Amino acid sequence: MNLRIQLEDVWQRYRVVRERPDSLREAFTRIFHKRHKTQEFDAVRGVSLKVMNGEVVGFIGRNGSGKSTLLKLIAGVYKPTTGTVEVHGTVAALIELGAGFHPDLTGRENMILNGLMMGLTRKQIQAREQKIIDFAELGEFIDSPLKQYSSGMYMRLAFAVAIEVDPDILLVDEILSVGDAEFQEKCDRKISDFCQRGKTIVFVSHDMHAIRRVCTRLVLLDHGQILANGPVEEVIARYEELIHLDLANPAAATPAGHAELLT
Repeated sequence: MNLRIQLEDVWQRYRVVRERPDSLREAFTRIFHKRHKTQEFDAVRGVSLKVMNGEVVGFIGRNGSGKSTLLKLIAGVYKPTTGTVEVHGTVAALIELGAGFHPDLTGRENMILNGLMMGLTRKQIQAREQKIIDFAELGEFIDSPLKQYSSGMYMRLAFAVAIEVDPDILLVDEILSVGDAEFQEKCDRKISDFCQRGKTIVFVSHDMHAIRRVCTRLVLLDHGQILANGPVEEVIARYEELIHLDLANPAAATPAGHAELLT
């Protein structure tokens, strides 16, 4: 198996604003006089990880554990504060619902735009166009503005485009959870075929049913660090232990106060 993703001692640090100004004048005063109180926060802390061809690796963990940040580091949305992220091959990322789409453009126009952004030529997109429309099951809505789409319609179009672009690596963050059961089954079949062809998927979810359906390996994150990395059922068992600890001691799992992250 060939290496697709490698992270070496990756840290991602943010500045956290602990106080919110009460007025616009106060906000400007704090900016110019540097009077706002900030604190550094490490969302990802010393993560080292390898992902190989054909793997479906799931990231699980409590809210704020660093799952989505890690996925965005792999996607290239963020650059690590320290450490290295190496990605070998083309990437399609389904990280946030509607990300990369323009609400005023039609589904067809967004399909073309996304294909171009993922490296296809207009001719290649046109050759895949009908397959994308058929898979997304949008019918006549393909020529309606995206602002008229439901979350499920958004997801179907985004997934159909990403799969038909045929990347080496597919990154998915919770987005499949908005689809109905029938479409999820169709996605599962596509994911299975995708992996059988030696492609790689990194999947973030809180849905243990979805995790069990698609993942070949799990990584458990907590406070930005890897707590477990291995077989699906073993890592789920470790995760459930954490949840039980949270129920027994809720204050230990809840971050103190509110914060605004500044990248």
